[in-house]
Amino acid sequence: MPRAIDRPAAQADDGASVISVAQLTKTYASGLAALKGIDLEIRRGEILALLGPNGAGKTTLISIVCGIVTPSSGTVLVDGHDILKDYRAARSKIGLVPQELSTDSFETVWNTVSFSRGLFGRAPDPAFIEQLLRDLSLWDKRNTKIMLLSGGMKRRVMIAKALSHQPEILFLDEPTAGVDVELRRDMWTLVRGLRESGVTIILTTHYIDEAEEMADRIGVISKGELILVEEKGALMKKLGKKQLTLNLSRPMAALPPELAEWNLQLKAGGAELEYSFDTKAERSGIDALLRRLSELGVEFKDLNTRQSSLEDIFVSLVSERKGAAR
Repeated sequence: MPRAIDRPAAQADDGASVISVAQLTKTYASGLAALKGIDLEIRRGEILALLGPNGAGKTTLISIVCGIVTPSSGTVLVDGHDILKDYRAARSKIGLVPQELSTDSFETVWNTVSFSRGLFGRAPDPAFIEQLLRDLSLWDKRNTKIMLLSGGMKRRVMIAKALSHQPEILFLDEPTAGVDVELRRDMWTLVRGLRESGVTIILTTHYIDEAEEMADRIGVISKGELILVEEKGALMKKLGKKQLTLNLSRPMAALPPELAEWNLQLKAGGAELEYSFDTKAERSGIDALLRRLSELGVEFKDLNTRQSSLEDIFVSLVSERKGAAR
């Protein structure tokens, strides 16, 4: 666990909201409605993953909460502080790692991180900065100019800058986009450590496995609307489906009409028969299906079941929303 950002036990998750977003909208001068009446409560100490396709409004939402973009209407409270009326107090609670790698190329790692701490009025603390850089595997690069670092190291510097003033909330906007597998794993470890130390984490990501691996709750945004926010486990249980796949002894050219009552699809050139069923249903219908297949003389060599992944659920939700909008 990153030691540099350890916090008192009193800041652990108490179930209360640390960020409250109410009826938040943003319409740009072009007429683009980037956000449409967003309501969101973010709990202290949780990891919330915001999923959505490009242009869904994820970055706009983060930018408003962090005070970078002005909302058209609605309110945002950060630990009780209004982001517009009490900007300085609200912003001091937040660390932001943006998508773009923007930092002073001619400064050293040590100087740029130390300067970021000072921007928030925090007193110099060389011991803290040293431990932070060690936690992020940047200590050996402390005297290196930013322009000489690799993309992965620059990403680590952005994280160090965001954490330099010891914020209680950390926003990560596409934190692992374009980085290698090793750095992604390091990032996951870092995020878990931050959460254990009491930091609330909000991340946007295109990587479904990232949300599935780390998040406590999942929020899905599409076309400026927050479709849902659910506990990860509850979401998987509520919306997940299971697939039964039968490896047929002989390929089928088409599904017999006698099997029309089941939700079946032929896959792998007719060599596989896939049956999707709702995990919430009292009866799966598998026994009846297998009996019917036997009566029809359809033989299979093997069968296996698979639970829907978060990616399946995400694609289904966004597709449903697109269909409803037509």
